[in-house]
Amino acid sequence: MQSGGSRNDRRNRGRYRAGGQLSTHGFEQTPGRDAAGAASARLAGHRLVPLATALVDQDARILHWSQEAEALTGWPAGQAIGAHPIRLLLPEEDRAAADAWFARLVAGHGWSGTHPVRRRDGSTVELEFHTYPIAGPDGRTLLLATASDTDVLHEVESDLAILDGFFDQSPIGLAVYDTDLRFVRLNEALARINGLSVEEHLGRRISSLLPGINAAEIENVMRQVLATGKPVVDARSHGRVPGDPRRDRAWSASYFRLEDSTGKVLGVSSSIIDVTERFRAEARASRAQERLTLLAAAGARIGTTLDLKRTAEEMVEAIIPKFADFATVDLLEPVLRGEEPAPIQPGRPVQVRAVAVGEAYGSGLTTVSDTVGETTEYGPHRVYTQCLRSGRPLLKPHVDEEVLRGLVPDPDRVASGVAAGIHSYLLVPLIARGMVLGGAEFVRTRNPEPFGAADVALAEELVARTALAIDNARLYRRERETALTLQRSLLPQEIHRTLGLEIAHRYLPSSVVSEVGGDWFDVVPLSCGRVALVVGDVMGHGIRAAATMGQLRTVARTLATLDLPPEQVLGRLDETASAIGEGQFATCVCAVYDPVDRSVVVCSAGHLPPVRVDPDGTAHVVDLPSGVPLGVGGGTFESIEFTLPPGATFALYTDGLVERRGRDLDEGIGLLARTLAIPGRTLEESCDAALSTLVTDGTEDDIAMIMARVLPVPADRIATLLLPSEGPLPARARRFTRATLDAWGLSALTDYAELVVSELVTNALLHADAPRRLRIFRDRTLTLEVSDVGGQPPRLRSSAEEDEGGRGIHLVSELAHRWGSRPTRHGKVVWAEIELPYRPG
Repeated sequence: MQSGGSRNDRRNRGRYRAGGQLSTHGFEQTPGRDAAGAASARLAGHRLVPLATALVDQDARILHWSQEAEALTGWPAGQAIGAHPIRLLLPEEDRAAADAWFARLVAGHGWSGTHPVRRRDGSTVELEFHTYPIAGPDGRTLLLATASDTDVLHEVESDLAILDGFFDQSPIGLAVYDTDLRFVRLNEALARINGLSVEEHLGRRISSLLPGINAAEIENVMRQVLATGKPVVDARSHGRVPGDPRRDRAWSASYFRLEDSTGKVLGVSSSIIDVTERFRAEARASRAQERLTLLAAAGARIGTTLDLKRTAEEMVEAIIPKFADFATVDLLEPVLRGEEPAPIQPGRPVQVRAVAVGEAYGSGLTTVSDTVGETTEYGPHRVYTQCLRSGRPLLKPHVDEEVLRGLVPDPDRVASGVAAGIHSYLLVPLIARGMVLGGAEFVRTRNPEPFGAADVALAEELVARTALAIDNARLYRRERETALTLQRSLLPQEIHRTLGLEIAHRYLPSSVVSEVGGDWFDVVPLSCGRVALVVGDVMGHGIRAAATMGQLRTVARTLATLDLPPEQVLGRLDETASAIGEGQFATCVCAVYDPVDRSVVVCSAGHLPPVRVDPDGTAHVVDLPSGVPLGVGGGTFESIEFTLPPGATFALYTDGLVERRGRDLDEGIGLLARTLAIPGRTLEESCDAALSTLVTDGTEDDIAMIMARVLPVPADRIATLLLPSEGPLPARARRFTRATLDAWGLSALTDYAELVVSELVTNALLHADAPRRLRIFRDRTLTLEVSDVGGQPPRLRSSAEEDEGGRGIHLVSELAHRWGSRPTRHGKVVWAEIELPYRPG
């Protein structure tokens, strides 16, 4: 800062400043005389000129001689005081000329100039003198002389010139402030930066001079520097100054404290450079980094599930409020139905449904957008429709009421949008594999920055990722629904009522993994009122697993209806699984229940064991040989048999019911047993309780389950006649059959039944050792069965006209609805079914 006066004046003030006040009340040298010299020496340490002083009376005698005089001349005060200065300092040849000059000085004439002086050691030094006549205590005139080394003086002048040139010519803004933070000095560069003259700065603080910048923050930094003495480098300031009132600018300043040689704080100095372009570049880089961070975070967050709605919600959650203050995602109706979206044709409207909406700060913009779940139709000339048809983003960086009316047709919504402060709008179509799936809208209210080109690029990237995830979810949903449809079509569509047994079942497809599994169950009615319960689980997921399941279920059902025991059913089923293809494995459990003696024969192929609950509430896991999974090949299967009391419950299930991450499989089976053991529930309620207890947060695998409860068989449904080894057995069997059917009100079937029973008993007498038992069973049909100890099953064979036998089984085949035989532990059973007469109601 130019603080007034010329440069030479400033130089002279610095050059001739005495280091103390010389007393005029005495001439003797005292210890206090060194005060001025000490001050002068301190100044010399800061590149100021050492100033020598001397006092001479009218008799040309030296009265005072400073320490600086001693240093410059080498003459100590003891020798100088009282001496004639001409005789002391000048060589003999110069003394005559100097006497007249000195007489004029003593007479009261001041003088300034340079003159060589002889030092005590004989060397010469050129000094610059200034003499001043002063009045002594007795009225006599005394001569005060000051002197300084011209070489040192020239060095100081050079330093001052350099300092002035640096301060005045530097392109960097420089300033000096006092301890009250007022401008003391500044250069033209800083004045140009601020747009004010140097004079307008002086004596004023930044806060009052430049209200458009962060002055309070700057002054806090300066106070910190004043208080601690620690410099601050690259302190940033920003705002607008009078020199450029329309643009925000940024500066980098460094501050350090100013002190004198005694440590007294004089103020603060600063250097300031304009870093607006660097600041803007850093801001752009920071925004770019923020966008990359947002993109990375959103990429990891979007598409974590294969659910359309959840995927859209994930994108909205990822960008609010970092990118937009409000966002909504709408999907075309065909996309939500899992169909291929057709191109949007000119002149036709589009129907979209909002699937995700999000806002920040509770702005109330949800009243402006479409309600989630509701379908909205946009006409062919609407901006929304045209944007989706073009497939290109729609950017409205600055939104006012007029623009908003073009975006939102409802006047009430326009008013709500204006009240919420909508000032920037962006619409980006969701496009995947060349198909438009819908649109994503972004709005800014509190964020003051309008959407720009970089924001459009970021939104397109985010929306593209979201669209791909949504399309994958759409394709997954279609494949899943296809697989589910296939799987459900392969499962039993109707479970027939079974005499002596109450049956409940559940099938639950997986809710977590991306594909359905191959779990199945089946209830197969068998002859003589028996029923086969089958539960299986194909390893793997997807349509292939469902197709394999269908094949195995069909084969298992066919094998069971052939009256094969469970171990043979699984043995044949193992061969079938091996023939389907490599890697097609399955587990299966097959149980055959006979309601007459309440016996269960069960066999397992690598499947989980059944759970049995007795009428008293005792629950335990049935211990049976596990066997190898179907498809491994070469395995043998072994069945066990046990009897269930009336009221007992028997449960078959797949691992999806009991297996969970973090839970041991045995623990899950035990939990199932304890759940089923709770009394007072119907069978349907027990099924629901098992699912609600064991499946609390979805399942990663399909669940198939059958529960059966033993019921007492009414006495009018079964009639048994033990056949002794002697006597007219066919006649006895016919009489028993007639009496039983008359008692059951089935007299219309008596003739057919007597003839069939007679042929079955006669065939056992001829081709087996002897019949043992006749049993008549009434359920959906009338079943007549005869057991014997023979192992050879009967078969149809041709007989000539002259043959006396061989026609009995032919007759049974013609009279019966169907007939067959099955092996038992002690022989076989030959049975025949006769259809019951139709009874309406």
